[in-house]
Amino acid sequence: MQQRLILASGSPRRKELLSNLQLEFDVIVSEIEEIVDNTMTPEKIVMSLALQKAEDVARHHRDAFVIGSDTVVVFQNEVLGKPKNEEDSFRMLRMLSNQTHQVYTGVAILTGTSRVTFFERTDVTFWELSESEIAAYISSGEPKDKAGSYGIQELGSVLVKGINGDYFSVVGLPISRTIRELKKAGYII
Repeated sequence: MQQRLILASGSPRRKELLSNLQLEFDVIVSEIEEIVDNTMTPEKIVMSLALQKAEDVARHHRDAFVIGSDTVVVFQNEVLGKPKNEEDSFRMLRMLSNQTHQVYTGVAILTGTSRVTFFERTDVTFWELSESEIAAYISSGEPKDKAGSYGIQELGSVLVKGINGDYFSVVGLPISRTIRELKKAGYII
């Protein structure tokens, strides 16, 4: 019998990444109010948030392998979450223009008997962006629900000059490492 795999995230990007591997899994979105301790380092923040999501779902599904994940963008020690509004989005994108920032994605994998958390950090460099380019991107609606106000895999790809690290981690789930950690935890692929 196939072990049950649950993605504790409503992110369509994370769902797509797992679907690309032709794995059978369910999506059960965590309903907890995320608690962020801003005194923590970015890597601890994303691992803590990923763990909170996974624990919330796993307590109702102890027989499953549950994956929680969270992503933040960091520039000059400022954690950039999802924008509050268009002005906030503009502020973030102007800040990231012609600069290198870091994207941290934390992952938690829970089973009935084990708990694994890890993170990946990727450096992303943006092109220099004009105010009209930023405004056009914001008007697309794409930045609304994304950490740092951009998505690397869609229209936001034209903002990115280069990356150093795991592309899929920037999308929202470091898929290669996640699969390796699932196997270590006993998941049979």
